[in-house]
Amino acid sequence: MASVTDTNQAPTSLPAQLAGKLRPHHLLVAAFLLVYPLIASDFWIVQIGAQTFFLGLIALSLTLLAGYGGMVSLAQLATAGVAAYMYAIFGQNSANLGLDWPWWVVIPLALAIAVLFATLVGALSVRTEGIYTIMITLAISVAFFYFCQQNYSIFNGFKGYAGIAPPHVFGVDWRAPVPFYFLALGLGAFGYFGVLWLSRSTFGIALQAVRDNPRRMAALGFNVRAHRIAAYAVAGLLAGLGGLLLVWYNGRISPGTIGVGGAINILVIAILGGLRRPIGPFIGALFFVLLDNFAIDLIDRERFNLVIGIAFLAVVLFSPDGVLGLWDGLKRRLAKTAAQRGKDMRTP
Repeated sequence: MASVTDTNQAPTSLPAQLAGKLRPHHLLVAAFLLVYPLIASDFWIVQIGAQTFFLGLIALSLTLLAGYGGMVSLAQLATAGVAAYMYAIFGQNSANLGLDWPWWVVIPLALAIAVLFATLVGALSVRTEGIYTIMITLAISVAFFYFCQQNYSIFNGFKGYAGIAPPHVFGVDWRAPVPFYFLALGLGAFGYFGVLWLSRSTFGIALQAVRDNPRRMAALGFNVRAHRIAAYAVAGLLAGLGGLLLVWYNGRISPGTIGVGGAINILVIAILGGLRRPIGPFIGALFFVLLDNFAIDLIDRERFNLVIGIAFLAVVLFSPDGVLGLWDGLKRRLAKTAAQRGKDMRTP
């Protein structure tokens, strides 16, 4: 996979890096995201905007592992599902099966268990590489799906849990469209800037070096396995945050939410947007959500996966780096054209 950052670059603070790379279009995008709820309907605020952020957050956890660590995991939706189930079990739900613990205990506990689950997945999967990592994480994802479906004492079996809502904090109904949008935007921004900072930290640079040449890093004294497992733990935190937003958005969690199809969709989102930068999963999620909501106007609902498959193949065929690769290629072509025109104008 392509190198994400220059591994010889000295680590600097994230605010200094952002100030140096800030461009006018970045400010325009930030301003648009902030005023978006004022100009959009509830459908576009929640169905398109908020859903893009939490799907992008789960896909971002995969981008961290695959793009920066060279490890493709299909267990990220299962990790998100762990956080969602833990929130339902330790908190409140309409089936009166929850423990009804306070939110300030339930949310950290759900995230901690999701991180622990991701760490265990990492401890198992780092023993393999390449296609075998994909297979073992897929096996874990499938096993978790069937465990939830067949376990009624803890996971309530096929029905799962319903009536789940975010807590009312500071007197705000966080399930209302605009507050939920800003909650998803805030957690999405936390994940984006967190991965951006991590990729330029000592750990992130070492992780990319492990991806590029694990034997050399081991010879230099780095613990390759510990770096990879730590990456899984961080990715588990991102997926756990996405899982909480997912269960608040749906208001329920069941085995159908964490099935194999959903796990594959997370992989499609990550690759569709591009694995080279942390903004890629959010772009991929936006494309996916738009297709999910509007493809039915063009084709039967049952054939939605066909539309996703065609879009995925088209992007990968023309750009293995996803939509970001298409954009970079367009910029290079425009710059080359402008340079050629300047050269022609200078030639008598």
